[in-house]
Amino acid sequence: MTIVISNAVIATGDDKDSVHYGAAIAIEGDKIAAIGANEEIAAKYPAAETIDGSGKLVMPGFANIHTHLTMTMARGVFEDLSPSHKPPFTGGLSPIPLPDMTPDERRAMAELGALEAMRSGTTLMLEDSNNIDHYAGALAESGLRFLFGERAYDRTGTSIGDPGPLTIDRALGQRHMQTIERNFRDWDGKADGRVHICISAWAPDMCSPELLKDLSALQRKLDTRITIHLNQIWGEVAAIKAHYNRLPSEYLADLDFLNDKVICAHARCMTPEEEKILGKARVNVSFNAAIAARRGLSPRIADLESYGCNVGMGSDNMAEDMVEVLRTGLFMERIRREDGRSPTPEQALRWATRNGYQALGVPNAGWLEAGTKADMIVIDLQRAHLIPMLRAVSNFVHNGQARDVEGVMVDGKWTMRAGKVLTMDEPGIIARAQKTANECWSRLFRKRFDLKVPAGFSPHALP
Repeated sequence: MTIVISNAVIATGDDKDSVHYGAAIAIEGDKIAAIGANEEIAAKYPAAETIDGSGKLVMPGFANIHTHLTMTMARGVFEDLSPSHKPPFTGGLSPIPLPDMTPDERRAMAELGALEAMRSGTTLMLEDSNNIDHYAGALAESGLRFLFGERAYDRTGTSIGDPGPLTIDRALGQRHMQTIERNFRDWDGKADGRVHICISAWAPDMCSPELLKDLSALQRKLDTRITIHLNQIWGEVAAIKAHYNRLPSEYLADLDFLNDKVICAHARCMTPEEEKILGKARVNVSFNAAIAARRGLSPRIADLESYGCNVGMGSDNMAEDMVEVLRTGLFMERIRREDGRSPTPEQALRWATRNGYQALGVPNAGWLEAGTKADMIVIDLQRAHLIPMLRAVSNFVHNGQARDVEGVMVDGKWTMRAGKVLTMDEPGIIARAQKTANECWSRLFRKRFDLKVPAGFSPHALP
């Protein structure tokens, strides 16, 4: 059935950043059929289901190109436990580990993350983790679009950012590669083409040169994307210098790892020479603005773009609110550039939508015009913080909130409409996630008496 939303504000995100006020958009199947004047669209589609879009903003859905859904488990914990930016570096992103989880527990936390993502207007995301098959089916049922990156590594006994001695387990890396190939066979193209499989190389200092070469070869064999945490923390830079006497981007370039199907997450602890290396290879960079702000670090986005990188956005750990990511990215770049006009809200919105779809290899999507994928969101403009509505994109980027998103459509099908999630059991997911978190953290602290419990921890999650 054709759907027409009329009398709406439509921010297309097209090449001209066109915004139509009091206009209509028609959706046929999984595509945008037309955008134009109300009377014109109504005459062209007289049998369509018509939805009154008065007081609504229609815009492309967000592409989150770097996230870890099960790390919602650490919400309110890891944000305040960032590693040091100066030596000595010991490895790891937190002095407290993430609790071990059963498949059911991983599914509970992943569903919570996907629910939050949908409610904040996300239509596409790259999920980077291990044991993705534990929850791929549940997430596919959400109706959202996913690129699942099963993580590979072969360094053992430590975590990212450790300049200490290397212990490599080649058999571990090969097992990860087998899992990636199995997931590709079982999941790539499933859920009416909304689910695809990519490769995740954990980080330069967690992968041997041999494994990185093997993963590049596997990427070419499967013709898919590959993602890697790159220049995430200063400990990672120190580790690559210690082990290989190179900078992380130089190390990857030496191995012929970099290309335009690579998504590099973070890229914030790097030199201009490294930025030029990424630009020359035309890599995609995930600007994870909200977690970067929490960690007190920021990439040089203007420089990365000027050298040739495609910049998208990701939420990374603990949160899935892409509205917050979008606004934080705009603010951080203006502060870094010392420029209150650059980037523009339209540029920031492009990072979070069209550029992200490009990075993840979804063609003809991420903006709204005839022939593009019908991946879009509807925003309620009748909110005190969005009135007066004078410049739609600027107003939403500067003042919008995740709770303003009331409709989400992927492939022309509603996953959320009029504020109600249609494809997920929202109350059940929230209840299961809280119960799961309480049990997992309590179990960890019972086993690890050496861990210092952060101040203000819920008694329900203690031993």
